[in-house]
Amino acid sequence: MKQVFPDVPDVRFEGPDTKNPFAFRYYDANRKVGDKTMAEHLRFSMAYWHSMNGGGTDPFGTVTAVRPWDSVTDPMEVARIKMRGLFELTTKLTIPYFCFHDRDVAPDGETLREANRNLDEIVGLTKSLMEEFPTRLLWGTARLFFHPRYMNGAATSPDPTVFAYAAGQVKKALEVTKELGGTNYVFWGGREGYETILNTDMGRELDNMGFFLNMARDYAKEIGFDGQLLIEPKPMEPTKHQYDTDTAAIWGFLQEYGLTDDLKLNIETNHATLAGHTIQHELHFARVKGILGSVDANQGDTLLGWDTDQFPTDLYVTSSMMYEILLNGGLHSGGLNFDAKVRRPSYTVDDLVQAHIAGMDTFARGLIAANGMIEDGELPGFVADRYRGYQDGIGKQISDRSVTFTDLEAWALDKKVMHPASGRQEYLESLVNRFL
Repeated sequence: MKQVFPDVPDVRFEGPDTKNPFAFRYYDANRKVGDKTMAEHLRFSMAYWHSMNGGGTDPFGTVTAVRPWDSVTDPMEVARIKMRGLFELTTKLTIPYFCFHDRDVAPDGETLREANRNLDEIVGLTKSLMEEFPTRLLWGTARLFFHPRYMNGAATSPDPTVFAYAAGQVKKALEVTKELGGTNYVFWGGREGYETILNTDMGRELDNMGFFLNMARDYAKEIGFDGQLLIEPKPMEPTKHQYDTDTAAIWGFLQEYGLTDDLKLNIETNHATLAGHTIQHELHFARVKGILGSVDANQGDTLLGWDTDQFPTDLYVTSSMMYEILLNGGLHSGGLNFDAKVRRPSYTVDDLVQAHIAGMDTFARGLIAANGMIEDGELPGFVADRYRGYQDGIGKQISDRSVTFTDLEAWALDKKVMHPASGRQEYLESLVNRFL
């Protein structure tokens, strides 16, 4: 098959001293870290929407990217070239997975039936490419935010015809995700929220969203999709206030609508930033609640107020992420999806490839650092020691939930309670720095 990107070489590990911009310095797929290889720990994925469709646009400027399909006018032929290009790039980069929205990979249609026909053709091509290349599908999803029909949301739209259309679109997306062997399916409510409370029936919208997800869960079971269902938190942008604002809000939502056994979370670094949290906070909360499923790996610019989706290059951030992921026992069927795009002036294919290399190297170093912290034992040991008082005496009674306010008052009345032990935050931060 004729290559889409003939000038992009196969990317291999060459070590930290290499000056080759098309080589890994730290990501060595076969290197053992703990009891698994780097490839098993990291499970990288390429995001179709940014890597194939991202043109370098921003709120103030049009396309800057230069790509091999720029002169092709037939939308379906463009879709075919892009899909072949994705399999070629992921193989050259040794990225084992990709992710897509339905309308990323195939043109929309005047009707849902027409859109489904377009999608079926590209799915057929994708299946044939899977026979030739090692790349597999990490997750699929439906794009329920781009078309004007979704200007007021999809599952939360005030218009029932939009709700019905969205249900049909998700039904098809679930079917093709199963057909392509996807190990997860993601629900991202890009506009599931409101701009003003003055025209919003929030109770109805939340109930409709809960009903929508319950129907999706039921249909996934009906067709035998055994992948993990994931919901992705995002606090704002494009909608002023979104219902899936952060991990804690979704945890409450899942409990309210009986979905705690069926959905986990796909958590994005940049979304955590927009919610006013660190990504470690979001991952930690999901981990302790048993709902950490997968990660959209990127980073944001804290000086800009929107979702910049930059490739991850901050070692401190990736180390803290991998620390939580390792304590979670890994991401299981999930992975690290590069929901990231090159900056607008970085318009060449070489820029796109080298951005993925940088992200993979940064996570490789983060994995090594996080594993070192856990094996060293001082950091997790400090946390365990700090709460050791709950293992016996009055602390154990509190842990066992075997006391009342009256019991605790009686215990405390004549005791002189002194300062607790130091939290030693600065020392622990220096401890983390040892491994970076």
